[in-house]
Amino acid sequence: MYDVVLLTLGSERDAPGACGNGGACCGGATAADTAPTSQPDASQADASQADPSQADTSQADTAATSQPDTGQTDIGQAEQCATERPRVPVLACADALNARGARVETITARSDAEIDAVLARFDGPARPDGLTWPDPDSKARLVVAVASDAQLRAVLRRLVKRYAPAPSKRPADLTGNRTLPDLPPVAVLPLDPARGGTHRDLAAQLGLPRDPAAVAAAVLDGTPRRLDLLRNDGGSVTLDGALLGAADDAGRPLHWRARVEVDDTILSDGSEPLLACAVGNAGGYATLDDVTLLTAPDPADGQVEVAVAVPVVVRSAWGRKRVRLEVRRARGRAVSVLPREGKVPYLDDGVEGELTRKRSWWIEPGAWAVWSS
Repeated sequence: MYDVVLLTLGSERDAPGACGNGGACCGGATAADTAPTSQPDASQADASQADPSQADTSQADTAATSQPDTGQTDIGQAEQCATERPRVPVLACADALNARGARVETITARSDAEIDAVLARFDGPARPDGLTWPDPDSKARLVVAVASDAQLRAVLRRLVKRYAPAPSKRPADLTGNRTLPDLPPVAVLPLDPARGGTHRDLAAQLGLPRDPAAVAAAVLDGTPRRLDLLRNDGGSVTLDGALLGAADDAGRPLHWRARVEVDDTILSDGSEPLLACAVGNAGGYATLDDVTLLTAPDPADGQVEVAVAVPVVVRSAWGRKRVRLEVRRARGRAVSVLPREGKVPYLDDGVEGELTRKRSWWIEPGAWAVWSS
């Protein structure tokens, strides 16, 4: 029978400096996500020139393996996603697992180190090359109880940090379109039933069970469903997507400028104003108000879908000017966004941040997996 770890994430209120100093247990942005750093050579970071499996990955592998995670989110966010004690769904899931004969351990992690200690249970046997690698035959199972997609992302970020080899240690048995091995599957236990409705979280988008007993059944009887993962050169990951842009106090979108490229396609050269840019692995940011940004985001098709919303002035037959919204879209393996002026606010898997420098994302096909019925 399986050993099952039911993992919940604690808050900064429980332990100062928890999970990346500043609430990264709740998926908070790291300093690499928000602070300006020395610029890489443009030919390496540019999505139109770089091979995601080579140039971009060398930057992000370095960030993911050598950069300290120093999350910078405010106390308010950490408070909102706190899970200080086992909640009813966690206890119900543990009961369902125990009833089936599983050995269950419930753990609340309040630091990155505590998350890492749980993930270490999924390490495989020692390799001749010395790399830490997941065990494909592990009899252990991991259930992550999450109040938000950001919490799930926090765990996946630690998995990537644990198992992604540095470019200089890339093994021969790693496929050419990947920078990391198949990550151990996780089961998702949603703690917020409201996010299964109108405001859909990733579990709802993927059609994963929300009932604790059904989650337990998926862990014990289900199969891994492999999904794409977005990595970025800030050292973090994206499961659902990112939305760049902001609105004023009255809700009116603010204009900003950036060069946006998807592989060899230029969606914006940075000279014209943008209202929004969506980077989608799944469909969480497919629409903005009543505007469709992404048409068919698929978290398992090996591509990232990107859209920019551009206000365009046109003249009517009577010579009157009006503004219409033009949405430009492209799909590919990698995307880069280079702000032309100031800071660009964004949401990435529900986590707020500000983009002050070039950011590149690239797709890792089938890199992570969920237990599915």
